[in-house]
Amino acid sequence: MRAIVYSRTGDSSVIELSEREIAEPGPGEIRVRVVVSGVNPTDWKARRGSGSAAATGETVPNQDGAGVVDAVGQGVTDFAVGDRVWLAISGWKRPVSGTAQEVTITLAERAFPLPDEVSFDVGASLGVPAVTAHRALTVSEDAPARLHTGALDGKTVLVAGGAGAVGHAAIQLARWAGATVITTVSGEEKATLATAAGAHHVVNYRDADAAGRIRAIVPHGVDIVVEVAAGANAELNHAVAHERSTIASYANDGGAPVALDFGRAIMLNLRYQFVLIYTMGADAWIAAGEDVTAAARDGALAIGPEAGLPLHRYVLEQTAAAHDAVGGGVVGKVLIDVAPE
Repeated sequence: MRAIVYSRTGDSSVIELSEREIAEPGPGEIRVRVVVSGVNPTDWKARRGSGSAAATGETVPNQDGAGVVDAVGQGVTDFAVGDRVWLAISGWKRPVSGTAQEVTITLAERAFPLPDEVSFDVGASLGVPAVTAHRALTVSEDAPARLHTGALDGKTVLVAGGAGAVGHAAIQLARWAGATVITTVSGEEKATLATAAGAHHVVNYRDADAAGRIRAIVPHGVDIVVEVAAGANAELNHAVAHERSTIASYANDGGAPVALDFGRAIMLNLRYQFVLIYTMGADAWIAAGEDVTAAARDGALAIGPEAGLPLHRYVLEQTAAAHDAVGGGVVGKVLIDVAPE
């Protein structure tokens, strides 16, 4: 089978197209014919040698994807040959289980049913972004640990960076669950995308009175913040929070130090939750898998420019270019067509 591999870390030039033998799944594993592979920032960062998913030795990149089960290992009862699945963090601590190959063997616990009405493109776009968004939306003390229609009725969610992949998924999941969704972006083009994703209100975070604009929308403050730039946005988050708000931070874009106004934070009884899905507990993974699948089945996780997430397509041989696109900050979702449906 064709596979993309790299054997040393570095820029995208270390990526090579290779031929690998098709192996048999072991206990607790499934073998999946990959139709579409999704590319995330974690993929190029791992290839470069940094980030939580970095690996050593021969590695097949890309954590997420979608395809069809073509073999199951001993003890696997949740999947059968022919099942459509979406994959998340397939290569986590399993260097050759990435999705940039025609067939991958992954742990059954990292695969989730892909409903018939949901495309492989959508399935490959879930994984890291949607699971991260789900986790961020379910860690509040005063909100449910599971998402479903109506779960966040009466809640207000602020999504920082609503035009990004995680921000896009957070807008969609929060809207599906009934929340009022406010998002921050850097300009009109991204505002258009965030609105298409379903945000009720869009605020340019570069505005001198961004906090005032958010407070005008929700005078009592926001319940949950889904945060992509924890350091840069710390002051804004404090300004729009209320007592017992939760700030769920999954990234620190820009790398600014995270400086907290301790007095204000403690008086508001703020909850800061740092979100890294690779090491979250098994129960959280089960919840995310089931809830994200349900949202996708309901059509709540649409992709494409009309849904606020432009698509950028590559073929397997162009994986290096796909990585460079994500590393360069392309707006939208990068997908790799691995095999025909």
